[in-house]
Amino acid sequence: MELLFFYMFSAGIIGASLLMVTRANVIHAALLLVLTFFFMSGIFILAGAEFLAVVQVLLYAGGIMVLYLFSIMLMNVEVSVRLRQYHRQSFFAVAASLILIFEVWTVLGRGGSYPAFKGFSWQLGATPGNVEALGSVLYTKYLFPFEVASILLLAAMIGAIVLAKRTIDR
Repeated sequence: MELLFFYMFSAGIIGASLLMVTRANVIHAALLLVLTFFFMSGIFILAGAEFLAVVQVLLYAGGIMVLYLFSIMLMNVEVSVRLRQYHRQSFFAVAASLILIFEVWTVLGRGGSYPAFKGFSWQLGATPGNVEALGSVLYTKYLFPFEVASILLLAAMIGAIVLAKRTIDR
């Protein structure tokens, strides 16, 4: 049953993402991106990462997409839709797609020969939850990169405030 849901979510991700990149209307593309995020959260739930699924929905499908939609609404969509958009990198896109298809085909063809996939068994409650595991790794092994990222985000936030408010009222 899980395999059926995995294939359904995977087909939904592939279908929604293909529709997203082929839409001329950017609002429709943004809504299809939200649908892709929901399918991704379904994959996370199947993998047992419920916390990541909730973060995917709340942060990406909720918060980030609001920013995308505000950006889309602020630009002149009608003028950009009427412009002819020709991308010269179509050859490279087709070449990269063929390489990716070959890699996926190779991995799926040799899937049974990987020893990590054989004999993998786990029991419920034998491992800590994904939130505990994420917190322990984040605050022990990756504490310094976490703090550097927080300082960079703080600097970006201060920069955005400074750029948004050119004059300081006293």
